[in-house]
Amino acid sequence: QVQLVESGGGLVQTGGSLRLSCAASGRTINIYTMGWFRQAPGKEREFVAATRWSTSRKYYADSVKGRFTISRDNAKSTLYLQMDGLKPEDTAVYYCAGKVSGGGLSVTNNYNYWGQGTQVTVSS
Repeated sequence: QVQLVESGGGLVQTGGSLRLSCAASGRTINIYTMGWFRQAPGKEREFVAATRWSTSRKYYADSVKGRFTISRDNAKSTLYLQMDGLKPEDTAVYYCAGKVSGGGLSVTNNYNYWGQGTQVTVSS
């Protein structure tokens, strides 16, 4: 089993920045891809960004490309999401997720492990 714990959410004004962290523990050696998703009230959970755990390849949703940066520290088994230029439409609960096999990395159902989520609120 793998446990994921997010932190770093909060309230920020439009144009501000936040950095989310996701600490992974347990059988992390099985994780192939780590990603960030978000879910706004009344909306479906959507892909934000992902990275292969063993390579430097990074993938972003069009809505955050150029503003968000995903990174990881393998030694600490920690995933990060640096969010700059935040907009009110970025307001959501942000989830860290991990999957142990291939398949589409932007597809929610392909992920095996999920954190509890951290709230990000961007005021206008």
